[in-house]
Amino acid sequence: MNTNEIIKMSVAERIDALEAIWDSLMIADAKIESPDWHQDVLAERRARLRDPSAKFVSLADLKIGNELLRGKRWATSTESQ
Repeated sequence: MNTNEIIKMSVAERIDALEAIWDSLMIADAKIESPDWHQDVLAERRARLRDPSAKFVSLADLKIGNELLRGKRWATSTESQ
């Protein structure tokens, strides 16, 4: 299968194909090694979680914040036109 064949698929067909590929990787005997930098990123994130000054937001608040940011970007981009 090549990119041109994939482009011709509907979104639902592409999602089904992705799910099938992930399922096949889960069943595969071959162990997939994570790159070394993954461990560095995880260690950094763990350290930030232990930081007493860390601030956390709920998923709902995060979504609201993202929507507000998108709105500001939209307003800014349309104002300049």
